[in-house]
Amino acid sequence: MREYLDDAKEELKRADHLIYVSLKYTRTVDIIKHTIERLILAFDHVFLGFLEKAKKEGKILEIVNAPAKKCEDILKLYPGEDEITKSIAFYLLLRKLDRAKFERISEFRRHVAMISEIGGEKYSIDIDKINEYYDSTKKFVSYVEENHLIK
Repeated sequence: MREYLDDAKEELKRADHLIYVSLKYTRTVDIIKHTIERLILAFDHVFLGFLEKAKKEGKILEIVNAPAKKCEDILKLYPGEDEITKSIAFYLLLRKLDRAKFERISEFRRHVAMISEIGGEKYSIDIDKINEYYDSTKKFVSYVEENHLIK
């Protein structure tokens, strides 16, 4: 099961490079978008680890590919874990941002931003916001590792 955590950490390394190297020099929305994709993949690896562990322990019969169903199953497996509940909500937001139509603002400048609208609410993802998203994802992966939720 450890490989799922290692895969998530690899995705975080790639996201780190995108933020601190690629975005620093190119300042394009494409890099912000790619970073969001990497963060989603990091969550996917951790969630798959949760589900594989549950399947091995006999708590679930099969692992479904649908992301919403995966999240639902994980919430049932870890009912009192606030950190997991918050992280799943954040993951679902990232997925919506990834699929949403977006505008490009101030490309090639410090204040580059990806503007998306989801459910009537506008989201402006700039360099500072993508750093927050990265830190939140990194914090979740550390939480999973420290609490031995995937062994």
